[in-house]
Amino acid sequence: MDIMRNGSRPSVKAPADYFTGAVRQDPLFTGEAPARASAVSVTFEPGARTNWHTHPLGQTLLITSGLGWVQREGGPIEEVRPGDVVAFAPNERHWHGATATTALTHIAIHERDETGHVTWMEPVTDEQYRKG
Repeated sequence: MDIMRNGSRPSVKAPADYFTGAVRQDPLFTGEAPARASAVSVTFEPGARTNWHTHPLGQTLLITSGLGWVQREGGPIEEVRPGDVVAFAPNERHWHGATATTALTHIAIHERDETGHVTWMEPVTDEQYRKG
């Protein structure tokens, strides 16, 4: 058993190479082999969002506070609220973040395979984002 105490893992500013706007990441856990799952709490300030990206084994988002937008490639932008759960399929190209006026916090859960846990792509443009 391992208890990871609240506050024992420092918050980090999300890298600008993969996010637009102010985003904070709070690591929750990283499984050690043979476990593959890890989770992070992510807070997006209004207007902040991820780049387009995929996860080789999929990703699950648990919306915990605020109001956000999620989109898979080719689909509409969907609004998400606290209590919503979003499941992206393996290698499904997508993005997620806050709305233009309201912050969003979600817990992101994903698994790592031999290629890693995420493939980052280009930023979501302001034009793509404004369609929300």
